[in-house]
Amino acid sequence: MILTTPDQIEHFRMLTLYQGLKLEIAGMKVNRHTSILKILKKMGYKGTRKEILVQLAKDLGKEIN
Repeated sequence: MILTTPDQIEHFRMLTLYQGLKLEIAGMKVNRHTSILKILKKMGYKGTRKEILVQLAKDLGKEIN
C-alpha cells in the first residue's frame, strides 16, 4: 500500500505514535532522543500515558487491548 495523500500519511503517523505509546507504557524505549509522550503532548494531548492512550485510541477509532 502506498500512502500518497497528506491524510493517509497523518493517519499512519498517528498509528505509529499509538503503537509507540503502548511500548512506552510497557517500559520500552522507542526513540532514544524524544519520548512518544513528549511528541503527543506537543500535539495537544494532556494527561498521563494511559489517559493519552485512551484519547488517541478514540481519535483513531480503535479499542484498547
